[in-house]
Amino acid sequence: MIQIYTLCIAMPILAILCWTDCKYRRLPNLYTLGLALIGLAWRLVFGGLGGLVDGILGGCVCALFLLIPFLMKGAGGGDLKMIAAAGIFTGLRYCWAEMLFVSLTGLALGLGMLVFGRVRSSRLKHWLRTLFDWRYDRKQGAENLPDKSDEKERVPFGVAIALGTILALIYAYYVEKPA
Repeated sequence: MIQIYTLCIAMPILAILCWTDCKYRRLPNLYTLGLALIGLAWRLVFGGLGGLVDGILGGCVCALFLLIPFLMKGAGGGDLKMIAAAGIFTGLRYCWAEMLFVSLTGLALGLGMLVFGRVRSSRLKHWLRTLFDWRYDRKQGAENLPDKSDEKERVPFGVAIALGTILALIYAYYVEKPA
């Protein structure tokens, strides 16, 4: 039952983060770090020290999930902070479900935006050719890519993180629901 209350606490900030990510392609520190602090306080109040440690571990595992894309400039720092804050809410036990749901919603969001022309496929083609075509000139291909600041080049991954977190909390509720 605590997952429903957790969802009610996290939902307004997740909604604000979705809106700012869609409108400005930014996830402000005020909201991402605020979400993390609220999550830590929530964990401490309702789970004690064990709940706090579980939340911190969940946040760290979720942050590791986006660390490699972040280091390769595929994800932004706001995405990394937001998924860590969301991991605090789900904890270590459900962080794996959260990462699965975030991945699936991110895939659906990216494909939907690609199909409806809301995002360009040039970067995706470049990365796929870099990975699978040994004859591809990576340097020349990178030079021909449009600027990363172009809005058509970026998927608002904060939306996928928010939806994945909501789905993970709903999943946790149904797993722990008494018979």
